[in-house]
Amino acid sequence: MSTANLPAIRACRSAWNKGRIVGQKRPLQPKHVWAIRVRLEIAERTRELALFNLAIDSKLRGCDLVRLKVADVYAAGQVKHRAAIVQSKTRRPVSFEITEGTRKAIRAWLEAPLMVGSEHLWPGRFHERRHISTRQYARLVRDWVTSIGLEPSAYGTHSMRRTKVAQIYRKTGNLRAVQLLLGHTKMDSTVRYLGVELEDALAIAEAVEI
Repeated sequence: MSTANLPAIRACRSAWNKGRIVGQKRPLQPKHVWAIRVRLEIAERTRELALFNLAIDSKLRGCDLVRLKVADVYAAGQVKHRAAIVQSKTRRPVSFEITEGTRKAIRAWLEAPLMVGSEHLWPGRFHERRHISTRQYARLVRDWVTSIGLEPSAYGTHSMRRTKVAQIYRKTGNLRAVQLLLGHTKMDSTVRYLGVELEDALAIAEAVEI
């Protein structure tokens, strides 16, 4: 006797993105960056200030930022002016600058007792975790943007990655420079990442005479 093929019964669950803002996360504006920096400095949150500043400067994905080692940014008794790492996603090298304010913050963090003998720049609090997780980093980003009155669902770890390159593109219109700084292999990826629209492309073209 054959049995009828009955439809599968699935649990009724709400959509994962219900009530959430999905899509690209907004970059921070310069006023937001300075507001967060001031709050971290006043609160003397040395580690978070160093992490925030380096996130802005490095333009790294969260997974690469949390895995940074002390040797990546520190050599010969001083913090490097420029650093380079191999990205975990693309396996391609990417370089970034470390500005004076960020170097100062990193120096202060490296002098903290927690950093004695640490191989990683952002060590975890438990022995089984060599460095903080991307989830911990995401929570910190949420705390930072909330502290200055921004809607946390509109910002995330990619906001840190996009902040500086968004300003670079706005001031120069140089997509190739942004592509190199982000470590993208294709220009199309950079265009989508920045959200460059047709009007932006036309404005760039109109400014070039040949």
